Amino acid sequence: MSNAPRRARVRAPELIGKGGWLNTGGRHYTLADLRGRIVVLDFWTFCCINCLHVLDELRELEAKHRDTLVIIGVHSPKFVHEAEHQAVVDAVERYGVEHPVLDDPELATWKQYAVRAWPTLVVIDPEGYIVAQHAGEGHAHAIEKLVEELEAEHEAKGTLRRGDGPYVPPEPEPTTLRFPGKALRLPSGTFLVSDTTRHQLVELAQDGESVVRRIGSGERGLRDGDAGSAAFNEPQGMALLDDGAVVVADTVNHALRRLDPATGEVTTLAGTGRQWMQGEPSSGPAREVSLSSPWDVAFWRGKVWIAMAGVHQLWTYDPAEGRVTVAAGTTNEGLVDGPGEQAWFAQPSGLAATEDRLWLADSETSALRWVDSEGRIHTAVGTGLFDFGHRDGAAGQALFQHPLGVTALPDGSVAVADTYNHALRRYDPATDEVTTLATDLREPSDAVLDGDEIVVVESARHRLTRLRLPEEAVRVEAVAHRTQRAATEVAPGTLRLDVIFQAPAGQKLDTRFGPSTRLLVSATPPELLLGGEGAGTDLARDLELNPEVGEGVLHVSAMAASCDDDPANEYPACHVHQQDWGVPVRLTEGAADRLPLVLAGMDA
Repeated sequence: MSNAPRRARVRAPELIGKGGWLNTGGRHYTLADLRGRIVVLDFWTFCCINCLHVLDELRELEAKHRDTLVIIGVHSPKFVHEAEHQAVVDAVERYGVEHPVLDDPELATWKQYAVRAWPTLVVIDPEGYIVAQHAGEGHAHAIEKLVEELEAEHEAKGTLRRGDGPYVPPEPEPTTLRFPGKALRLPSGTFLVSDTTRHQLVELAQDGESVVRRIGSGERGLRDGDAGSAAFNEPQGMALLDDGAVVVADTVNHALRRLDPATGEVTTLAGTGRQWMQGEPSSGPAREVSLSSPWDVAFWRGKVWIAMAGVHQLWTYDPAEGRVTVAAGTTNEGLVDGPGEQAWFAQPSGLAATEDRLWLADSETSALRWVDSEGRIHTAVGTGLFDFGHRDGAAGQALFQHPLGVTALPDGSVAVADTYNHALRRYDPATDEVTTLATDLREPSDAVLDGDEIVVVESARHRLTRLRLPEEAVRVEAVAHRTQRAATEVAPGTLRLDVIFQAPAGQKLDTRFGPSTRLLVSATPPELLLGGEGAGTDLARDLELNPEVGEGVLHVSAMAASCDDDPANEYPACHVHQQDWGVPVRLTEGAADRLPLVLAGMDA
C-alpha cells in the first residue's frame, strides 16, 4: 500500500447524462450498481487527440483487470456537433471503445466532478469514494498501481466484487467501409481509402464503390508484410511519392508506413511504434524517433510533410536521407502565426500541397492555415480554440467547425472538409472569401479530385460521395458558436495559479537534468493578463488580471516528469505528465483569488 496520507473521503457524485448509456445493451447504470468494483471515469470528447491517446492507454489496463475494474467513459462535448447523440454513438464505434459510455451533452456529470479539462480521469474505490483524479494523458501506469493497491485492500476487507463487467458490444454493421478517414486517387484511376475503424486500406474501383482489394489483416497491430498479413492501427492520411509508392499515416501506431501498390507489400518508414513524449528527440533517423498520432501526409518540395496531430506540430520525413525533423510548431496548443519555430497549432489533421503553398486544416481551432515557401505559417480562416460555426463570406468573419480535410482545386482555391458542419466549403485566396459547396454530408473528413468532380469521404455514412463542382456556392444561413463552458469567477488583480502535482506512489520528480516541471501561461484576449504570462519552471505563479477586461480565457500548459523511486534500479522507468487547460474566467469583485488545477492527483 502507498504511505501517502489519505485525505477526508469524498463520496462520488451520481452519474447523470441526458444522452443515456452506450455499450450496455440498453441498461442504465448508477454507482450503486457498480459497488464492489473499482471504477475509473474517463471524461473525454471525441474531437480531442489527448482523449484518443487516453483511450489507447487504457486498453491494456482494461484487459488486465477486467474482473475488478470498470471503466466508464463520460462523453463531455466541446463542439456543438459532439452534443448530438448519434455523433457520440458513431465515435464510440469509430475509436473501438470497449467499455460503457455515458453521453452527457449538457456537462451535468462534468460539473458535479468539477472537471476543468479534457481528458480527466477519476478513480472511485469499491465503496463509492473518490480516491484519485488525474488531468491529461500519461497516467495509466499510476492508475494501474493504484488499482492493484485497491484490489489488495478491498479483497482483505471483503468489499471487492469480481466478475463480468457491464460492457455489451454493439452488433457489427455489414458495410464495405467503416468510418473511412482519407482517400487518395491512384494513377490508375482507382481510389485508395483508409478504412480506419477496420485497420485496413481498401482499393476501390473508379466507381468509388466496388472493392478491388483490401490491404491489411484487419486486426490492430504494427506488422510489415504482404497485403494479407500486414497490420495497421487506425490509419488515416496517404500521399504518393515520386517512385509511385504510397506513404500512410498509421495514426495509432505513431508511424509512417510505405505501401507498394504493385505488390501490396507494406513496410515501416518512420516511428518506433511508441508515442513521442516531451523530452524525447524530435529529429534523427526515422526509425529511431517516436511520432505522435500522425493524421495526414503530403509530399511537398521533396519531403513528406506530416500533420502531427498528437503534439500540435508539422514534421517532415526526408525519403532520401531517411530522417524526420520538426518543421513548425512549439507543441503548445493554439493559433499563432509567424516563423515555423514560433507557430502554434491545434491538432493539424489535413494537408494539401500546391506549388507554392502547403494548406492545412487545423481542426481544434476550426481554422484553414498555410505554410509558405519560406516556412512561415499564415491563417486564412479561423480565430482560435473557442470560436466556430457555419458562416460564409469574408475570410475574417467566416467560420468552420472542426475541419479534418483540405483539397487543392485547379483554380488555386481550396475545398475544406468542414467535418462537424457536415459540409464541403471553399476558400478562394483571390477574393479572400468562403462559400459553401455542399451540405447534408455526414462528417466529411477528406476529398479528392476526379476530373470535373470531387469525391468526398463521408466518414459517418461509410462511403465515398461524388459531387460535381458547382460554379456558384450554395447559400446557407450563417451560424456562429462559442464553446459553452461555465466561466470560473475570479477576482481582478492578483490571482494565484497553482498547478497541483504529486508524483504517483513509488515515483519521484526527475531532477537529474535540471527542473522537472514546466508552466506556460497566456490569455485570450492577451490584454486579460497584465503580468504572469510566459514560460517558467515553477508550477505556482501569481497572475495579474486586468480589471478593465471583464472576461476571457486563461491558457495554461503544464508538464512534470517523474521516475520510479527505487535505488536498486540503475535504469528507472520515467514518465511525463502533461496537460493543456483553456479556463474561461469572469472577473468578479470578491470572487476567489486562487485558481487550482490538478495535473496529477494524489491519493485521496
